[in-house]
Amino acid sequence: MLKQLSLYVENKKGTMTDITRILKEEQINILGSVNNDGPEFGIVRMVVSEPERAYEALKKAGYLCRMVDVMGIELADEAGNLHRLLSALTDSYINVDYIYLSFNRNTSQPILIMHVKDDDIFEVESCLRAKGFTAV
Repeated sequence: MLKQLSLYVENKKGTMTDITRILKEEQINILGSVNNDGPEFGIVRMVVSEPERAYEALKKAGYLCRMVDVMGIELADEAGNLHRLLSALTDSYINVDYIYLSFNRNTSQPILIMHVKDDDIFEVESCLRAKGFTAV
């Protein structure tokens, strides 16, 4: 299980530069990220090397953020593997709220970051391990 930061940010010039500056100053590495924008506000979701420190630094800087549990599932970089993973979840009646990709710096394999309902995360991890997937 991984910790993800979700930041609710104003959609304006320089916001991402400010966020990355704060993380740089704290020597925190961004391991995976996805940005969803809207006309006025957006959500920046990211998995970082030190989530608690990042949370505190960003909150201190005035960002509205929260920390949630997400799963990281390593996938071999082969055609059809994402479909195989999603089919395994569908077959087990598991709903995924959102997904994005990162990679495992140790194995150079893609990692699918996904969020499921909080009360399901341990069940989902167990289900996927039983079906041959590797959680990180």
